[in-house]
Amino acid sequence: MKKIFKIIGVGEILWDVFPNGKKLGGAPANFAYHVTALGHEGIIISRIGDDNYGKEIIEQLISLGLLTDYIQIDSEKETGVVEVQIDDKNQPYYIIKEDVAWDFIQWDSKFDSLTESADAICFGTLAQRSKVSRNTIINLLKKMNKDAVKVYDINLRQSFYNKNIIVDSLRLSDILKLNSDELEVLRELLNISMKYDEEEVCKFLIDSFDLNLICLTKGEEGSILFDKQNSYSSPSYPYKVADRVGAGDAFTAAVIVYYLKGEPIDVISAKANRLASWVTSKSGGTPVYDSEIKKIMNL
Repeated sequence: MKKIFKIIGVGEILWDVFPNGKKLGGAPANFAYHVTALGHEGIIISRIGDDNYGKEIIEQLISLGLLTDYIQIDSEKETGVVEVQIDDKNQPYYIIKEDVAWDFIQWDSKFDSLTESADAICFGTLAQRSKVSRNTIINLLKKMNKDAVKVYDINLRQSFYNKNIIVDSLRLSDILKLNSDELEVLRELLNISMKYDEEEVCKFLIDSFDLNLICLTKGEEGSILFDKQNSYSSPSYPYKVADRVGAGDAFTAAVIVYYLKGEPIDVISAKANRLASWVTSKSGGTPVYDSEIKKIMNL
């Protein structure tokens, strides 16, 4: 019988507002959606406002087949909104509103049983910009059962990060996922020599923070996965790009699902790149899986 993994995405949930309308967004929500679409149980921990945007998020999550049990309702703060602008290279640029509901994710006693049973948790940097949500995220990571895999999808946005948040997060992680630009930010923050190439920087991070795996995404150049012994490069796959929103979240979801399955690094890399490339051909971060991608991902 196929094992169904229980995988948590914690942090921001919001509306990505595009020039032509809005779509459900926030890295943890996109991530949990793709975990579920891959045949496992993606669970979102976040917080929304008691407003129309919040009600629409609940409706959207239900329509996508996602649990809403761990979505908190805030009676004072409004639901998060991000203005998304797409540049001439189809890269998204985000204007992220501050002091919104997901900045105030509270500890809930029902998290105790969830942390005992979950197989993995994915978290990022953005939701740690506020003390309240950061404390909850750190608590979750520390309370996870000893076999759970902790994935840090760094997702640096605007100025919502600092060295302390990043170092503390790395120390609590098993897997780090980042892109080439974010790797250069880490190089600067951690004073890593400019003489080191990308592979040497990743090996340094693995050794310094006892990481099991680093996933370095490189856009149209594909990705490189590094573990303690090996590295493996995988190309991106040719699709006509609609936008790149959510592609990294889909990549992370595929990495953790196939990592939990015990697949070798080359299989993990290829599957993650295929899914991320397919997502770029669709609009928004939670496209419905069609027969093509289901076949590619062996669903």
